[in-house]
Amino acid sequence: MSGVKWEVVSFPTRKYELAIGAATDVSQDQFMDATNSQPPKFVLPNVKPIAIGNVTVDPPILQAPMAGFTNYAFRQIVREYGGSGLIATEMVNARGFVWLDENTPEHPERLWGVRDEPRPLAVQIWDNQPETMAKVGRRLVEDYRVSIVDINFGCPVKQVTEKAKSGSYLLRTPDKMGEIISEVVKACAPTPVTAKIRLGCTRDNINAIDVAQVVEGAGAAALTVHGRTAQDMFRGHSDWDRISEIRPYLKKIPLIGNGDLDSHQKVLHAFQNYDVDGVMIARACLGRPWLFSQCKAALLGEPVPPDPSLAEQKTCLLHHFDLIVQRFGESKGAQLMRRYACCYAQGRFGARHFRTHVAKVSTAEEFYSVVEEYFPVDKLDV
Repeated sequence: MSGVKWEVVSFPTRKYELAIGAATDVSQDQFMDATNSQPPKFVLPNVKPIAIGNVTVDPPILQAPMAGFTNYAFRQIVREYGGSGLIATEMVNARGFVWLDENTPEHPERLWGVRDEPRPLAVQIWDNQPETMAKVGRRLVEDYRVSIVDINFGCPVKQVTEKAKSGSYLLRTPDKMGEIISEVVKACAPTPVTAKIRLGCTRDNINAIDVAQVVEGAGAAALTVHGRTAQDMFRGHSDWDRISEIRPYLKKIPLIGNGDLDSHQKVLHAFQNYDVDGVMIARACLGRPWLFSQCKAALLGEPVPPDPSLAEQKTCLLHHFDLIVQRFGESKGAQLMRRYACCYAQGRFGARHFRTHVAKVSTAEEFYSVVEEYFPVDKLDV
């Protein structure tokens, strides 16, 4: 491997964010008065900014909370490219938060940057104890001043479901979900509380319509639905027909669809063909944080920016690494970047070779060398 070390320069090399339609923590009317401009003209008549309590999400394109990925460094890069109406943290273990709060001067690592970063910002929490969830929700509102508290009822990972009886496990007990939401809503008022669910626990027990009504009845301000069951994990395809069927059963709150949105064409298709108020992009944005800006441009009927050049993508990756190192130091930062770097290379010629080498790095010097020598060439991996 070569010993070349990259010097990270000003980033990003392209600015995609548009002046109008930025997300804001005030009402849409207040936003329009403050900017003295007109609302963005979306090309589809059913697309418009969505109100989640007192938070206006504009455009109605949300970044999904993803454990192990959507930390402060990633969120900052998403903001630099622009296009997401609402950004979210990784999901935070409420019980772990309480233990740290009571026994140490530290708070969860997943809240890195939350106090100081721009708003609006959603923090997602999970557990199965209403009082614990309410306590953490209140702390997030009072201490961290978050815009939205989101409750995870969709995580299918066994550590959360089987061991902790939380996440998507709770879909089998809608009444318990309602109790949790109600307590968190009361503790966080007037800050809005939202929920994220799956269609159900299994294909034989799809109960998303019943759950959606419980969620709204308990006081949630929005509902996001991933179009798979917990049993599906991430196999198969997201069932957007099932997501769309929920809309008539919600009286006031917005419905946000999630699953398999990996291009601006699919985002347009979702709004054109399904009864949703907003969309949430998850795994597809991990190696393509510019995807939100492309989707926003498509919704506005503007020219869709092309993907950054390979050189620009490499610069983005190194910028990401620089942000991680600033927080965690070079050694831990290099180890953490193994997972992120693989996302940037996905789908490109030579990606497997790059993954093999980047998975072994343990120092900053090794990381820079691997990126310089093995980052994929600008071709699709076919």
